[in-house]
Amino acid sequence: MAESFEKKWYVLHTYAGYENKVKTNLESRAQSMGMEDHIFRVVVPEEEKIETTKTGKEKVETLKTFPGYVLVEMVMTDRSWYVVRNTPGVTGFVGSHGAGSKPAPLLDEEIEAILSQLEGKEHQAELDLEVGDAVTIIDGAFAEMVGKITEIDSEKMKLKVTIDMFGRETTAELNYDQVEPLV
Repeated sequence: MAESFEKKWYVLHTYAGYENKVKTNLESRAQSMGMEDHIFRVVVPEEEKIETTKTGKEKVETLKTFPGYVLVEMVMTDRSWYVVRNTPGVTGFVGSHGAGSKPAPLLDEEIEAILSQLEGKEHQAELDLEVGDAVTIIDGAFAEMVGKITEIDSEKMKLKVTIDMFGRETTAELNYDQVEPLV
């Protein structure tokens, strides 16, 4: 079977509760076994859930999006497959039919949806702003400037903020995590 040298994302099945341990083990094994050019990113999909306690305080809880699963970006070769498959805590690849068969990678659309969801969820619950609200930009080229929200795209987690620059109004498109309410 001809080996492909293309980076793809695969899903690993792990013992429940061992996802972060598998991530750590796999990252250190990739380094110690000289596989950094075959095993790239290891991701444990998580999301933050904000709960209000009985006393009225907000409590942030981190939950696994896919309990018992870890995502790994890798070039699938016999050696990289062996290194990943034999990492402590890994019970197998999802999409592998056993008997040493190589697994099927995730489709590009699948991994793009998962990764964009992970990037966006970090600040999704925190945005409590409306069009017209004043904000301080905390990151990027316009950091420390104050502006007014003119548009909110909750699906893409982006805002359009009008700022005064050199005596002119300029619109900046920013991510949710680049602004905070003006106090």
